[in-house]
Amino acid sequence: MGIEADLFLASECALLLSAVALIAAIFISKSKRRTDSPKAIRTAEQAARMLSLLCIALMTAFLIARTIRTGHGPFTSMYEFSAAFVWGILLMSIVFSWRYKNLVIHLSGFILSGCLLIYIGTLSPDAAPLVPALQNSLLLSAHVFAAVIAYGAFTIGFIASILYVIQKNDRFHALPTLSKLEDISYHSVVIGFPFMTLVIVLGAIWADIAWGTFWSWDPKETASLVTWLLYAGYLHTRLLKNWRGRKSAILLIVGFIAVIFTFFGNYLFGGLHSYA
Repeated sequence: MGIEADLFLASECALLLSAVALIAAIFISKSKRRTDSPKAIRTAEQAARMLSLLCIALMTAFLIARTIRTGHGPFTSMYEFSAAFVWGILLMSIVFSWRYKNLVIHLSGFILSGCLLIYIGTLSPDAAPLVPALQNSLLLSAHVFAAVIAYGAFTIGFIASILYVIQKNDRFHALPTLSKLEDISYHSVVIGFPFMTLVIVLGAIWADIAWGTFWSWDPKETASLVTWLLYAGYLHTRLLKNWRGRKSAILLIVGFIAVIFTFFGNYLFGGLHSYA
């Protein structure tokens, strides 16, 4: 547990430093005198990005150390899956920040990651023995990895949608423009939706191997299906009905509420996923 605990603590410290550096970089770049100090802006942004990369590297090392010690991927407890969820949010925050050259999305993702790390701190880090249903390690690892990428991407879509609702008529100079937030929201679903589809497909294959049926209407299975349908509805209304703006943003906010409901569903209803 020593190396794991050290890496987890180091990840928390790097996340905190990254958030502080991102706030400083945003403040400098948006200040009235920003044109007088382009070097200061570049330095602040580079420091923030380097600390962010350090943070995700430490979180990756933590997950690898955990996997080596336990002999399986991060799927036997909420402690493990929550840590993997943090990794997914960090990764997507960095990817979208780089793609759209925007530190506000980056900072927002890191803040949500910090909240999730606080939650993880309340959970037991003890590794539970694998129950029979979890002994298909490769398949379950692929299932969880797909969920982590999907949830991470949907988190970015949620952040962009919240900011879209706040950024009425582009009134806040510090926030991305409405058109950029619209693009970020859409592309987050373009990334997340195929992975969410993979989550359900791999889960069904796993269920057939473990329990002899592809679908049993387990509460977490049902919640995953509802989540999938909400994001499918978003893509349908955008691509075929030409929905844009506030309606689409609200639909993505509802979709992310479904993601959180799915994430914590085993706490609320038990079922076949009650060990997770």
